[in-house]
Amino acid sequence: MAEPQHPPRRETVTGVPRGTRRRPPAHAPACSEISEHTTLGTTYVRALMRSQLRAGLGALAVLALLLVLLPLAFLLPRSTAGPLVWIALGLAAYPAMWLIARWYVTRAERNEADFTGLVTDPADTA
Repeated sequence: MAEPQHPPRRETVTGVPRGTRRRPPAHAPACSEISEHTTLGTTYVRALMRSQLRAGLGALAVLALLLVLLPLAFLLPRSTAGPLVWIALGLAAYPAMWLIARWYVTRAERNEADFTGLVTDPADTA
């Protein structure tokens, strides 16, 4: 005769949940390096300052280019330049400056987020 089939036996796996396991940090937290003013901490801060300066100078260069090119519209013949100058001065300049400022703020926030990710301990974010 055929033996009766039993449903498969359920097994319960116990252990520490995945999210709560603490792994040793892959690197020493850089926060202590910065607060103790070590050479590595100084290097981290200089890298952040350099990237922020690069973003600021880039935004300034684009803004300066915009301001240098704007008066060139006055050199156009008067018949063409009349409405074009006022459109450039009244309508085009301010959205362009807003876009430059928005780009700079986004870039600065990304630089700081990258720096924070580099400095913080990966085990603390879990």
